[in-house]
Amino acid sequence: MAEEYDVKTGQLVSRKWREKNTLGATGKWQVEVGEPTSPLLGALESELIKESSSNPVFMRKDTLSSFQWRIRNLPYPKEVYSVSVEKEQRCCVIQTTNKKYYKKFSIPDLDRYQLPLDAAALSFTHANNTLIITYQKPKEILAAEEQLQKELKKIKAANSGDGDCKTQ
Repeated sequence: MAEEYDVKTGQLVSRKWREKNTLGATGKWQVEVGEPTSPLLGALESELIKESSSNPVFMRKDTLSSFQWRIRNLPYPKEVYSVSVEKEQRCCVIQTTNKKYYKKFSIPDLDRYQLPLDAAALSFTHANNTLIITYQKPKEILAAEEQLQKELKKIKAANSGDGDCKTQ
């Protein structure tokens, strides 16, 4: 796992996971929080076949008090969307009444702490062709993140300029 934090605010910018495959080689990075990585522009496949830039883009961006998901390129009004919790499958469901968009997603942080999903903590809004889903963080996760922030303050930033690297 690799996490990236903003040095000034201490806010999580990105979290990525990478696991070994069955042959022991390291796999591709799976982005959990932050902008999804785009494929290399120099690849031949991207020149021949490319996904539409108007497709919905699903990404997670956390705030200090809540988990937040943003889905860009969704032009429908707010009344069309329905956001709900499926407790049996431990996931959230986004669907539209016009059947143009459907998405199920889990909250890995709640799974790690084995906490139940709460429908009352889930809310959404729509602005500028972007659907913003917000899930308020439970107090157990807030306490754990506060403890993590205390640990991070003890660590120097990777590119703080105080390194012992000598140039040739």
